[in-house]
Amino acid sequence: MKIERVELLHIAVPLVKPFRTSFGTQTSKDTFLLRVETDAAEGWAEFGGDPDPLYSAEFTAGAELVLRDFLVPRVAAVRDLTSAKAGPAMAAVKGHYMAKAALETALLDAELRAAGMSFATFLGSVHDRVPAGVSVGIKPSVPELLDDVRQYLDEGYVRIKLKIEPGWDLEPVRAVREQFGDALPLQVDANTAYGLSDAEHLRKLDEFGLLLIEEPLDEDNLYQHAQLQRRIATPVCLDESIHSARDASAAIAMEACRVVNIKPARVGGYLEARRIHDLARAAGVPVWCGGMLETGIGRAPNLALAALPGFTLPGDTSASSRYFAQDLTEPFVLRDGHLDVPQGPGIGVDPIPEVLRRFTVARRAVG
Repeated sequence: MKIERVELLHIAVPLVKPFRTSFGTQTSKDTFLLRVETDAAEGWAEFGGDPDPLYSAEFTAGAELVLRDFLVPRVAAVRDLTSAKAGPAMAAVKGHYMAKAALETALLDAELRAAGMSFATFLGSVHDRVPAGVSVGIKPSVPELLDDVRQYLDEGYVRIKLKIEPGWDLEPVRAVREQFGDALPLQVDANTAYGLSDAEHLRKLDEFGLLLIEEPLDEDNLYQHAQLQRRIATPVCLDESIHSARDASAAIAMEACRVVNIKPARVGGYLEARRIHDLARAAGVPVWCGGMLETGIGRAPNLALAALPGFTLPGDTSASSRYFAQDLTEPFVLRDGHLDVPQGPGIGVDPIPEVLRRFTVARRAVG
């Protein structure tokens, strides 16, 4: 396979409602798609980051630069290129996992389309549909939160995740438990908003029987997460702390977590995501697939990943309508609390040309 052209499409797709976390509020999915033309086929990928380096150190403008000046030239120079060779070709460039993930995924999509193979088959998926959870952002009031949770449960979502931060944690969790019962699969996500000094406060969440608390402390501190896990009964789940199978191995060995959230964009792509899955499964640690408010281009391969056998917890692979009035692809629709795993070649979906044109802010060649 040989790269002939790489194009970046900056998109801005409005969200159906603002999505607030401990680090900010989003009103649109503002990112870019990467389209790679090879001599075999065309491939697509979605950059997982945001315009600002708040969730991650990576951000869209920086990713474009590193793709244009470093990653694409290195990968394009590889003879007899395959997606498996892309990672080693990019390894000398430190960090920039999301940019690497976008390029590797687009190449893998092109490779699999040329072979007539789906992401699901390539990754080793064992299910043709996966249970869908939903992430509920921080709300102005508890009644508004309860209204949103009720709406998502009525739509059929099988698990609720609440975003929390200091001052918005015990009260909303208690309200959801009292309103919807102890049987509801419920978890919380702090996005690094707390410190180890908050351990006694976080221990009060134990009474609510949560599936997990996600990334409560700073992402670069496995030691403190291990200390916190010893002080609370609620399973700690790591998200931002995990950038590779090596990180996951260290976190599990240190008992810094009991659950791992695998986001392919955050770990450099689907090949590394599968390695983390295999490692965690061998260690008996459950994993689930997190979300980054993806359009259909990013959601499709995530569903294939979430269909691997070690993904025993519902992920954030919600229906298109959770975030968008109009998705870039044919919409993913919730049926009986599940989403179908695409079975077509590559990621199994394509952007709808007229919709893509409507939400494209700029197009630039990067290789």
